Amino acid sequence: MADVKMVNLKIDGMDVSVPAGTTVLNAAASIGIKIPTLCYLKEINEIGACRVCVVEVKGARSLVASCVYPVAEGMEVFTNTPKVRQSRKTTIELLLSNHRKDCLSCSRNTNCELQRLSYEYGCDMHAFEGEVSASQVDVNHYLVRDNSKCVLCRRCVAACKNTQGIGVIGATKRGFKTEILSAFEMPLASTSCVACGQCINVCPTGALHEREEIDVVMAAIHDPEKIVVAGPAPSVRAGLGEEFGYEMGTNVEGKMVSALRLLGFDKVFDVNFAADMTIMEESHELIERIKNGGALPMFTSCSPGWINYVEHYYPELIPNLSTCKSPQQMFGALVKTYYAQKLGVDPKKLFVVSIMPCTAKKGEKLRPNQAACGEADIDAVLTTRELAKMIKQNGIMFNRLPDGEFDNPLGVFTGAGVIFGATGGVMEAALRTAVETITGKPVENVTFEAVRGTAGIKKATYQAGDLSVNVAVASGLTNAKEICEAVKNGTCDAQFIEIMCCPGGCVNGGGQPLMDAFVRNNEDYKAKRASALYKQDADAKLRKSHDNPVVKEVYETFLGEPGSKVAHHVLHTSYSSKK
Repeated sequence: MADVKMVNLKIDGMDVSVPAGTTVLNAAASIGIKIPTLCYLKEINEIGACRVCVVEVKGARSLVASCVYPVAEGMEVFTNTPKVRQSRKTTIELLLSNHRKDCLSCSRNTNCELQRLSYEYGCDMHAFEGEVSASQVDVNHYLVRDNSKCVLCRRCVAACKNTQGIGVIGATKRGFKTEILSAFEMPLASTSCVACGQCINVCPTGALHEREEIDVVMAAIHDPEKIVVAGPAPSVRAGLGEEFGYEMGTNVEGKMVSALRLLGFDKVFDVNFAADMTIMEESHELIERIKNGGALPMFTSCSPGWINYVEHYYPELIPNLSTCKSPQQMFGALVKTYYAQKLGVDPKKLFVVSIMPCTAKKGEKLRPNQAACGEADIDAVLTTRELAKMIKQNGIMFNRLPDGEFDNPLGVFTGAGVIFGATGGVMEAALRTAVETITGKPVENVTFEAVRGTAGIKKATYQAGDLSVNVAVASGLTNAKEICEAVKNGTCDAQFIEIMCCPGGCVNGGGQPLMDAFVRNNEDYKAKRASALYKQDADAKLRKSHDNPVVKEVYETFLGEPGSKVAHHVLHTSYSSKK
């Protein structure tokens, strides 16, 4: 391997040595200097458009955009001169002049990158006043897009096109009239948007946010006729703490449970239990397909954004999808069938609220064939951010709460259910059960390292008795496309494939706590959040879904066995082309 060529320069009088090709922005960060940015996202949106990151370079005729300007031998850079600060301030004030400044009621109040920069640079929001661009507001069942707050940074465009390979939004019109819109100004719901919410995660302002269901949930909680059930997903406990000052990767499960009780939920169960149920059904389905010649490879079906993607872009692969409902939908279905019978109440009295790291889950609850008892499996979906907002609205001091425990019976889960939130987690959980089922022997080492980690695509081969099983894991839809094309072309030798819509899996879902661009560019946030789930799995007494005693009880008293007629009615679904 050739030696890396190093470049020596000075930044604010400090000697710096970095690899050739490094930008001034990243060179400065390497010595602890944070240059402000607005449009820049590492490896996603490196376009030098906003000009907030400008610096002075000795000998250059004008200020340069540090996010795209490469270092050079002997270069002298100044990041904080009066000229630089004035330029940044003017740029921010110009952005404010065409920005709807209802900060106090904005979804991003106190967590807005434009707001923070305005404060840091002492900006006057009235410095430039005049005509304001006409803009549109687009509201659907999962997302609100308000272009009056858009700063044209194009981070959402880059996330949609470069990260996910979808590209349903882009810059339209010219000059002062420029807007970020869909083709022909169609609403997002009319496009092939998969509802992943990655655009929300990267937006620096309140131009994009999920459509909230907080008022619907609170109304149900205060309805004496309703039994309101909460079910948080695995990744929520790994992200929620960030909203309350905890270090990234902290598992706040116990405090989350206590907070949900204080909010007024009648029962606090866990979608981890339904994840264990998903493994039982999905493993059985995989084994049946392998033994009896079903459609292979079989794709997992836990990620609704991924399901939307297949229906829009690869409908010919629909037969390869597992027919299992996602854990969210299985959770609601079991609450309104098995638990309703156990409780002896009409399912209509049960109001099921899932708490998800995902915006696509808001659309999933509205899909056809998601009503096992004749009523919708899930009544409302809150994102991790919405739950945090509810906790704050209700004056609950989250950090001071004691650790609570989930209610029985649907709050019992194994380590396999926990790791669903990380890319490769569904695969690993399924392998623990499938290998043991095929061999009839206990799996001693339940850690399948080859499918762990945040790499976009992972492949492995595992031996289950006489059967050799090839598996593949992909997260992020650009990686999913590569796998789908291989399956279409007949060049994929995997029998079982896990796809997660969001890069890194659900820990990086479109409903997780927001972080500013500096953290996103410099922290391995996906791995940190996933580590909380893997630690909980490692510490669990039960680590295989089929060892869950409540799972066993549900099959013995209600479903019969995995793949039974009752199980198919309650826990399985169907898909259709949207092409």
